[in-house]
Amino acid sequence: MRFDTRLIHAGQPPDALTGAVNAPIYLSSTFRQSAPNRNQGYVYSRSGNPTRHVLESALAAAESGAAGLAFSSGLGALTTLLEAFPSGSRIVSVDDLYGGTWRLFEHHRKQFGVRIDYVDMTDADRTAATIAEAPVDLVYVETPTNPLLRIVDLRAVVRAAHRAGAVVAVDNTFATPANQRPIEFGTDIVLHSTTKYLGGHSDIIGGALVLRSARAAERYAWLQNAVGAVPSPFDCFLVLRGLHTLGVRMRAHEAGARAVAEVLEHHRKVAASYFPGRPSHAQYRLARRQMDGFGGIVSADIVGGRRAAVRFLRALRVFTLAESLGGVESLADHPASMTHASVPRAEREAHGVTDGLVRLSCGIEDPADLADDVRRALGRA
Repeated sequence: MRFDTRLIHAGQPPDALTGAVNAPIYLSSTFRQSAPNRNQGYVYSRSGNPTRHVLESALAAAESGAAGLAFSSGLGALTTLLEAFPSGSRIVSVDDLYGGTWRLFEHHRKQFGVRIDYVDMTDADRTAATIAEAPVDLVYVETPTNPLLRIVDLRAVVRAAHRAGAVVAVDNTFATPANQRPIEFGTDIVLHSTTKYLGGHSDIIGGALVLRSARAAERYAWLQNAVGAVPSPFDCFLVLRGLHTLGVRMRAHEAGARAVAEVLEHHRKVAASYFPGRPSHAQYRLARRQMDGFGGIVSADIVGGRRAAVRFLRALRVFTLAESLGGVESLADHPASMTHASVPRAEREAHGVTDGLVRLSCGIEDPADLADDVRRALGRA
């Protein structure tokens, strides 16, 4: 089946009992056993739930993986992933990183004796050298990165990591499987905040891991149950609903992003703009090779720093100033004081997250309205 068809049908047969074409919401916390440890596949909803099972099968199909696991948030998924790497482990991570991930790495995992080295993964040679300089257990990637939309060569990273015996995990939240399927490049684990594009309607919090191998899936399913950061059946139902329209929504998101990127790239009040679908982007050729589309996020440095950026954000009318991204409505973010506020200023600025940087999540409104909104707001910045 082609991708858009898989989103609707793969792992989602009509309900065997009633014929319902959508997965029923099983709001039961526990399940009858005919005798001790004799059951119909489900015992307790932390360990497994029929609605969650359908979602996890659909996630695996979308990402070309062996198995999917659903979680109560993206950070819940990441925390469970990290439980497989005990004290003494070494992680090599992309340096342009979501602020919540950086906070978890720096302020939580390091206290347990985990070493974390950051590297600019747009430099494949430097990345390979960093991976090889000491024993490594996990290589952690975002591509496109948040918020500067840098593109990492997945084949090159996987080659270097596997040569060193490391597991490769990729946060694919920005691209989504509609535009990029890291497992097809040899990645071992894919992570999502399903809150974003997969849910797609700004009405749930969720996360996911998709595993390339069935053996790894068994290990992480055990950790999912042991750690317990699982989603409710109703949230699973909502993510499934969002998955059905992911393909068509991502095309609409990208149309809006292209229109906004065109305005930003040529405006005198923009010092720099970032969208991997523009030929001016530093990794444009790599993005074209690696991705089927470029997503709905555009970032820009507004001339005049923080004050000008705040004036711009306040002047927007179609875009809403709010945390998060990936919903059908357009959202605007000031990373330095919102999503990346936990990162020290010097650290942020060293990686390009300046006080003038704004991140725009283009929804599925008419692209011309989004472009007009940005153009008008820039006139007031």
